Amino acid sequence: MWGFIYMGAFIASFIISAILKMTVDPFGGKYVTHWDSTVGTVYTDLSYGDGEANRFDLYVPADSGREHYGLVIYLHAGGFTSGDKSGDAEMLQWLCAKGYVAAGINYTLFSEENPQANVYTQSVEIRDSIPSVIAEAEKLGYHIDEMAVAGGSAGHALAMLYAYRDAEVSPVPVKMVFGAVGPSCFYLEDWINMGVDPDHPQPVDPDTDYSGVAGLFYAMSGKEITADMFATGEYLERVKDISAAMWIDENSVPTVCAYGAWDRVQAFGASRRLDAALTEHHVPHEYIVFPHSGHGLQNDNKLYGVYMEKVTEYLETYMPIDCP
Repeated sequence: MWGFIYMGAFIASFIISAILKMTVDPFGGKYVTHWDSTVGTVYTDLSYGDGEANRFDLYVPADSGREHYGLVIYLHAGGFTSGDKSGDAEMLQWLCAKGYVAAGINYTLFSEENPQANVYTQSVEIRDSIPSVIAEAEKLGYHIDEMAVAGGSAGHALAMLYAYRDAEVSPVPVKMVFGAVGPSCFYLEDWINMGVDPDHPQPVDPDTDYSGVAGLFYAMSGKEITADMFATGEYLERVKDISAAMWIDENSVPTVCAYGAWDRVQAFGASRRLDAALTEHHVPHEYIVFPHSGHGLQNDNKLYGVYMEKVTEYLETYMPIDCP
């Protein structure tokens, strides 16, 4: 019960933040592509599995004469309970216009109809989808030899899991990961401080019943987690499979990420752990904090511009276009 209640609050807050962010374009169309056949072609609702949600959209550039192409996967937001690949058409078109093959991938959403779905099962679906995406691109004449993975919010979390946890099984080398406001790990002390002053977090109170947080972690991980596990730390092993930051090592890929310091949807403290892990293992990265924003990154437009500039810079550095 607590898991559903917290999950409901999680998605409601996400939707409000997303609406705030999407109502204006602070860049005057700089990252919007005029999409037509001179830019590329999109193939929609291609299948990668047997599930109803196992579909992807593939964007291929009009320039089909190169020997090699980089693939960029961009995963949709929605609090793991809603959203669709079509919502990222602008981002996918922009990536394709830069010369990449781009793909948006759907995954089975957590709902009353699909209560077995969780962050881990969704990450497995993404992992299993990549060979099908690459095979479809190859069929169309686009030879993929490297890739990047990215996303927003829930999609960012799933992108990081693929980049840090599953890169070793990728059909082609993963060169970088980028995204915004995705939960990177699940430590109790971070999640009880969502939306509070990031520089003055409240300590864990041993006399407080944290059953609600345990329920949320259970719903997201699919593994039984009870409040008494917080005292022993036993819960951390159970959330490792959905905690991207816990998989970072010296071989992890370059990263660009953005977070709002006043996020009330996911734990800002978890993003600091992400930054610390990347720093400890000397992974090239950009950790951009929006000091006046929440989950929608709605109050720091100049910093959003910095984020997009860093995404562009990292793509050009770590996955440059192979011009003929």
